[in-house]
Amino acid sequence: MSALLVAGIVLVGLVVGVYWGPWIALTRTIATFEPAVLLPLVARLSANLAPVMTVLMPLALLVVAAVVAVAAFGHPVTLILGAVAFVLLALTLVVTIAVEVPIVKTIESWTVDTLPPDWRARRDRWVSFHLLRVIPGVVALALLATAAVTYPL
Repeated sequence: MSALLVAGIVLVGLVVGVYWGPWIALTRTIATFEPAVLLPLVARLSANLAPVMTVLMPLALLVVAAVVAVAAFGHPVTLILGAVAFVLLALTLVVTIAVEVPIVKTIESWTVDTLPPDWRARRDRWVSFHLLRVIPGVVALALLATAAVTYPL
């Protein structure tokens, strides 16, 4: 197995961990949080994760793209698995930028006294789209791991 493929697995694993961890710890019970708890929690998560993901996600995509490029020279199954993993990972980035981040930025602007009437619906939309990052991310990681174990570069 190549160092490049291992790096891809590690980086995608870290990205998926950032998606999976909050989903396990927070998202499944977020509807039970009162605004006084939810608002500072969202702000802290954003402050902690945004700088990390701003570096980690592009790096993971770059390394997976490199895996695909190397696999194009004689490793057709790894090429296919890596390409699908890349597309799935890119999908998580699109969901993050197009949906998740704008919702978080909106939530960060709220206070307990300025909550919009539809704040629960917006929170629930955020939760629903978060799952659209977890599932493709986990599948992308599984595809890369399958390529590494079954069809190494």
